[in-house]
Amino acid sequence: MWKNYLYSAFLIILFLFPCCIPSQALINHTTNYFGPNANPVPDFTSATIPKNTEFSVYGDYYFGYGDQTADQLLKVEIPLLPEKISVKLWIVPIEYYTVTDAVKERRMMSRNSGLASGDFYLQTRIALFNEKEHKIAVIFNATLKTASGSDFINRRFFNTAGYYFDTEIGKSFIVRGFLNEIRLVANAGFYSWDVQTPNNNVQDDAVMYGLKVILKKKNLSWENTISGYSGWIKRADDYGDRPFVLATKLNLKGKKNTCFLQYQYGIKYFPFNQIRIGAVFPLAALTPNFF
Repeated sequence: MWKNYLYSAFLIILFLFPCCIPSQALINHTTNYFGPNANPVPDFTSATIPKNTEFSVYGDYYFGYGDQTADQLLKVEIPLLPEKISVKLWIVPIEYYTVTDAVKERRMMSRNSGLASGDFYLQTRIALFNEKEHKIAVIFNATLKTASGSDFINRRFFNTAGYYFDTEIGKSFIVRGFLNEIRLVANAGFYSWDVQTPNNNVQDDAVMYGLKVILKKKNLSWENTISGYSGWIKRADDYGDRPFVLATKLNLKGKKNTCFLQYQYGIKYFPFNQIRIGAVFPLAALTPNFF
């Protein structure tokens, strides 16, 4: 008799156990259900590699749609071979966020506000073709995103790693008149990251894309970019692994440093508007010289 009771108790526990643990199967690992820095649309450059080491400081403010986030972004690009091969590293060291009750419930967060630290990115850049009079610039990028970001329980950063490969193609056109130069840049690549579930790990693969137009007049340049990526997972109509954004950026180049102001609008599956200010500092003294 006691064996029958024990067997029945075992079946009940086995049936109820999945309901008693937090399930990641219901967590959508996309920009539509996480903070703006969790898996953003990757930036791409003007299809150039600098001559000297460059250190960049960004200040971001994301707003709208029930999520307000302020953060700092630090980047450094080190040319191993000037204008040919470089290594780039960046991280969001800290972000402060606050969300509405509706967003908290939708994302299944445990609190409405707090601090989080971001993922660390490592990128290798290689110039496959240098731009000449009748040739275009082609740069290949290989990027690793670590799982170092914190506060997964509040949907700020994924607890899984990712990587992407992309190619930048650029060409400048010298013009006469009000403008000095028009530069066109295209970007295409492959993006992949893990989506964990209680039973297994699923890899979400996405096609990356982007177009950029840069208008230059002396030390002033104006960039306009549309970019995004498109994943394959479709759990619901608003799953959101297909973010699409529009950005406009004004750069002012000084004698040594460059300052910029950017506004980014999330067209689809990126429920954030962004204001970004920052500066780029060339560091010739920290540029490697192997020859």
